[in-house]
Amino acid sequence: MLRIITQQTEAQQELQRISARTHDDAIVHKEATVNEIVQTVKRQGDKALLHYTAEFDGQTLTVDRLRVSGAELDAAYQQVSKELLKAIELAAGNIEAFHRQRVPKSWVTFGADDVVLGKRYNPVDRAGIYVPGGRACYPSTVLMNAIPAKVAGVPQIAMVTPPGADKNLNPAVLVAAQVAGIEEIYRVGGAQSIAALAYGTDTIAKVDVITGPGNIYVTLAKKLVYGTVGIDSLAGPSEVLIIADRYANPAHIAADLLAQAEHDPMAAAILITTDLTFATAVQTAVEQQLINHPRRTLTEKSIAHYGLIVVTDSLEDATDLSNRFAPEHLELNTTDPWALVDRIRHAGAIFIGNSTPEAVGDYLAGPNHTLPTSGAARYASALGVETFMKHSSLIQYSPAALNKVGGAIDALTQAEGLFSHGESVRLRLSDPASDRLPRLDE
Repeated sequence: MLRIITQQTEAQQELQRISARTHDDAIVHKEATVNEIVQTVKRQGDKALLHYTAEFDGQTLTVDRLRVSGAELDAAYQQVSKELLKAIELAAGNIEAFHRQRVPKSWVTFGADDVVLGKRYNPVDRAGIYVPGGRACYPSTVLMNAIPAKVAGVPQIAMVTPPGADKNLNPAVLVAAQVAGIEEIYRVGGAQSIAALAYGTDTIAKVDVITGPGNIYVTLAKKLVYGTVGIDSLAGPSEVLIIADRYANPAHIAADLLAQAEHDPMAAAILITTDLTFATAVQTAVEQQLINHPRRTLTEKSIAHYGLIVVTDSLEDATDLSNRFAPEHLELNTTDPWALVDRIRHAGAIFIGNSTPEAVGDYLAGPNHTLPTSGAARYASALGVETFMKHSSLIQYSPAALNKVGGAIDALTQAEGLFSHGESVRLRLSDPASDRLPRLDE
């Protein structure tokens, strides 16, 4: 049953416990396993990929079956309904429109004494996208990762995802990839696929950035290869925190909590409300909606271990608790939700009002659903086009400008004991003509 807590000190302790739910001793053992997998793939390439796919996914593949063929991609369209295809295309359009607003622009400024400063943005050359399998298929994850990369201008994008029964991949996932413009797809998952993207094999070329959520083994592999490649984040189990007053609909709130809990046994579903009667009504509604739930066993585990209702004295106290937790998803389901928005400092995504359940953002509103978890919203943000781009500074000084600041630079170089740094400026100041480029006929 979903627990109800009324004491603030206990609530803070429980929220801290839930936030730290992935930091246990078992992780140490998993890290050793992941390190072995990554190093083996780095040394043995495709051979290791085939071995681990057979061991962990139960699928025996040959090298020529690692990449999804054009015929399979074509066939996928015949296996999805027209309604699903339209939904995928609608979501893709909204996601692309939103992310086009986020593309950073290169800029240059021209200051006094012919000083030129600026920034130049470029996409990475190649990106790798991980799409999880297992408990469900995730065409939405394909769109949320692939479209920002495309909008950023990444010229090459490879997608990896675990093979299902009979070595097949879910047709909705394949269709979503094609709608997003991705046709380089490999039927390999787990830590071994992350290693392949990071280091390359004969079949899979190495990438510059890896994005996409996965299980703990995928997350640990991304952590291990970071530095060799860039990553989006170290995603933990998903979570929602809902702030609601007594005017909210208990059945709606219960459904939103269960929508999060059904993801994973370690998913967190939290309600903070100012009304004990409402809290009890939500508790009852959760029990009722679980009766015929198709994922009841998994969802009950999540609710039992990481579900929580906290009753506070005020909405201000509720937002304070939310900021301490820094949730991945935050729903504001109150009579005046916008009055709370300015109080929220830490949240991956904020869903405002009764008609905006988290599912709207998960699938097709446009903002990215790959969000910081486990308190990372204190310092991190959603995946976006910036994830697939890097910037270079542009700096140009004229002789006059260098002459003005040369003394300051010299003082700083002497303070740091770096002689040649200072000399590189002093030589130019003593011979200004050296700044003139030679003519081709000289």
